[in-house]
Amino acid sequence: MCSSPNAKRIVIVDDHPLFRKGLEQLIHSDGGFMVCGEAGDAAEAMEIIRKLHPDLAIVDLSLPGANGIELIKNIRAEFPRLSILVLSMHDESLYALRALRAGAHGYVMKHEAMANVLQAIHEVFSGRPYLSPAMAAQVITKFAHRQSEGETDSVERLSDRELEILELIGKGIEVRQIAKQLHLSPKTVETHRAHIKEKLRLKNAREVARFALQWLGARSV
Repeated sequence: MCSSPNAKRIVIVDDHPLFRKGLEQLIHSDGGFMVCGEAGDAAEAMEIIRKLHPDLAIVDLSLPGANGIELIKNIRAEFPRLSILVLSMHDESLYALRALRAGAHGYVMKHEAMANVLQAIHEVFSGRPYLSPAMAAQVITKFAHRQSEGETDSVERLSDRELEILELIGKGIEVRQIAKQLHLSPKTVETHRAHIKEKLRLKNAREVARFALQWLGARSV
């Protein structure tokens, strides 16, 4: 598929084939880029990257099995020079900093993808990290005014998967639905919920749900 010798070669990692196809068409509208491979999960992504050695990987955070943040860390460990752009349905304010800490070079939300993804790709290839203007301002504010210890810091103690589950709990999604959405067993989701409860010093699952709802609500204000 990588036919143009001068085009920057891109791999798309997303578990929705129709979304991959639409993104591929958008990327090909820019003559400087070429999609040379695609993958539907983290294991397949590593195989494709090892085989094709692309210039950029576009990674979704919600993948079957290992999530996107884990994949970013694995890519960074094995291919330290490979550029990584996150394209996710998850709220940028929840995951952008974690993605950048893991080794990503930019973050685009899916509902903004058609407008911003080409700009994001150009920025990343120019050596500049890409965030939406609103998120960039939020990051600057956060570092300029170091937050005192409190709710935000307690959530920072959660693992990437725990944060993902806390977000879904806050949206009112039941354990079995979360398990299905994340391709995990209900027992695994319950174990993560127990860890969330311990780390946030909450008493029971009901308090976890209440905390998650209030936390999500506070972030959307």
